[in-house]
Amino acid sequence: MKKLIAAVLATTALTTPVMAQEISEFRIGILGGENAQDRLNNNECLRAKTEELLGVETKLFAPADYNGVIQGLLGGTIDMAWLGASGYAKTYLSDPEAVEPILVKVNNDGGYGYYSIGFARKDAGIESLEAMKGKVFGFGDPNSTSGFLIPSIEIPEATGATMTSGDYFGEVKFTGGHEQTIVAVYNGDIDAGVTWADGLGEWEDGFNSGALRRAVDAGLVDMNELVQIWQSKPIPEGPVVLRKALPEDTKVKMTALMASLKSMDDECFYGVAAGDAKGFMPITHEAYEVIVEARKLKSN
Repeated sequence: MKKLIAAVLATTALTTPVMAQEISEFRIGILGGENAQDRLNNNECLRAKTEELLGVETKLFAPADYNGVIQGLLGGTIDMAWLGASGYAKTYLSDPEAVEPILVKVNNDGGYGYYSIGFARKDAGIESLEAMKGKVFGFGDPNSTSGFLIPSIEIPEATGATMTSGDYFGEVKFTGGHEQTIVAVYNGDIDAGVTWADGLGEWEDGFNSGALRRAVDAGLVDMNELVQIWQSKPIPEGPVVLRKALPEDTKVKMTALMASLKSMDDECFYGVAAGDAKGFMPITHEAYEVIVEARKLKSN
């Protein structure tokens, strides 16, 4: 990991001029998906490390939905965020010069893909999408890759029907985020929903990382009460992005901090990354072009 940091610093120093700009504060946006206080708690260690590294006041922002982070990045009120692939695509399509992807979370198997997972309560007798006909299905957030974009494309391909309420599913509704979907299914408020997971490790643990793992760690669910009913094709994990307008030395420092977080403080990394993984590795825009195209198609 130390070699990676050195490479990041050397490459950036060689290819970008050092700007004389200075910042007076640094703002980190945290996507929705679980309650705001938990999000703030999980990222407090990153806030403190950033403040120490940059020498300026660092603040965390946890808007109620994904769009709050996206608009913050576009408007210049948020400097860094870990976006989902669809959220990055929306940001890029809104303004290609707003942010740049720098790093991606790499799973324990060395890949950076994850899955949209469809799930239901085990005692509901629902074990497949076929058993969901006429029932209530929950999405998370309209700007979520696994909580909306990908399942809204792949599930109709599997069922031969649209996601419009009353067509195949009795009702299709947005819950507001991943945690809300998980809790709604667990409590029986909706029949099934989708969330995200790396697909590695044990179902009983909520996999190694993802929203289900977060829910298990928070004591919100017992995975033995839930059953998987659908899984998407692999989705590219979303990028950590920085505002392009930031000074170059700030970008270099924050890239190095995030790249070294796993080796520096594994407990902090676990909280920031929603579970266990290898770490954050370099990524570029090219990795998300397929998601940008999918997002374009959905908006037409």
